[in-house]
Order: sequence, then C-alpha cells, then structure tokens
Amino acid sequence: MSRICYVNGRFVKEENAKVSIFDRGFLFADGVYEVTAVVGGRLVDYEPHIDRLYRSMGELKLTLPMSRGQLKRVHLALIGKNALDEGGIYLEVTRGAADRDFAFPDASTKSTVVLFTQARSLVFNADGESGIKVITVPDIRWQRRDIKSVALLAQVLAKQAAREAGAKEAWMHENGVVTEGGSSNAYIVTQDGRILTRPLSNAILPGITRSSLIRVAAEKGLRIEERPFTLAEAFVAAEAFNTAASSFVMPVIAIDGKPVGNGKPGPVTTRLRQIYLDEVVKGAG
Repeated sequence: MSRICYVNGRFVKEENAKVSIFDRGFLFADGVYEVTAVVGGRLVDYEPHIDRLYRSMGELKLTLPMSRGQLKRVHLALIGKNALDEGGIYLEVTRGAADRDFAFPDASTKSTVVLFTQARSLVFNADGESGIKVITVPDIRWQRRDIKSVALLAQVLAKQAAREAGAKEAWMHENGVVTEGGSSNAYIVTQDGRILTRPLSNAILPGITRSSLIRVAAEKGLRIEERPFTLAEAFVAAEAFNTAASSFVMPVIAIDGKPVGNGKPGPVTTRLRQIYLDEVVKGAG
C-alpha cells in the first residue's frame, strides 16, 4: 500500500509527493528536520521534539506556516492514514522555493513543510538485544551542530564508512575526543561504573532521547555524568551505547573492531534501555 504523506497543506500518496526543483532545501540544504518515534500508534517525546524544531528554526530564521496545534494534528493524521503502529514520522521545514540566490528570498516566499512515516521495529529490535559495532571517524561538520539541519553530507559519509566496515554506526571525534554518532549521541560506562556523555554545546545535537534518558536514569538512582570522553577512554570502557529517537538506547559491543567489555551488552546499558522503554515509551502519547 502506498504511504500517505503531507506536503504543503495536502495529504497525498507518496508517488505524488513532490516539491519544486527551486526549493532551497534541495538547492542549499536550507532547512531543518525532526524525527519523532511512534510506538503502539502513539508519539514518543513529541513535545520536546517540536520544542527543538522551533529552536532550530529560530537559529536559521525559518518560519512554520501553521500553528503548533495544526502540526500535531498532521502527525496524528499520518499515524491514522498509514495505520502506523511502530516506527517514526519525519518532518522537514525548508525556506521554500525561490529562484536560486544565496541570500534569503523575500518575505512572500512560503516555507515548505513535508512529513512522512517510516514503519520499523523499535522496541523489539534485534540490535537492541545483541548490540552493534561502531567505527570512529574524524568529525568534519560545521560548527553549529546543535541545529538539526538537513545538511547531513558528513553524516552520510560517516554512516557509509560504517556500513563498508560491517558496522551500524560511526562515532565522530575531534582531537581525540568523541563528539557524537552519525545519527546518535554517544556514551561510555567506565570501569568504575560512571556513565559519561559529552555535555551540550554547539558541538553536538541536543538529543531528545538523551535528555529523557538522563532524566529517567536520575529518577532511578543512576547518574549520567556530562563530560567529554576520549577515544582512549572509549577503547577501555566497560560498556558503551548510543541513544537516538530511531533506536532508543542501543548497546555498542565493539569500537573499531575492538570488543567493548566482554563484547556483549552490559548490565548498565541493559538496565538503561529497559528504564527508557518502561518510563518513556510506555508513557508515550
């Protein structure tokens, strides 16, 4: 069955979902996006995702030609129209279509808004049970990584390098310090049990799953320490994992071909994944 997508105020079949060749998202990557998980037909962490969307739009002086309430109704309508039980909803907002010029078009240009669904298993995910392998790559991105921009070529290259190496994710690094994954935030558990992840700054994306995990972990007596960690620390970590809206808490069992701990998901990571599923996913709505 063809998916139903949303394009600029209309619900259309995916084969009819089109935007102009002059759209600035296509010409300049002049846009932002969000991906919200869906479990049991319900949105997970929806409001924080939309808060981040508005922040990203504000940083790039983008506007949304619809109210916040209308946007949520579109999300819910897509879940219904596509009978989506589990997966995600991709949302993109660009500066719209105008003749090619680097400077912003005039105020009459209307932003482009596109949404579509992707069905996938999130809760009962084989990788979540067995863990994944990651590789490390230099971080070659621009300096405003806190903006969820559609300019993702560096991440595309990192993820492709991971695929070619038989891994599922790439951890990016600068001067020997891990920044984040190609599409995730990165964490290690030290040999003395401390859970480390890089603090928020312009250098990383403020992950919504990251924020929720830090909150619910603290409620369960587990503290996630926000400080940079090095590749050297990662290679001798007891455990490692990623977080993302598309995978929740994902164990990492090898880095650059070297096993993490005993090469299996560790007890801290396993507990954090279960806490997130219990406290956040089951309370979605």
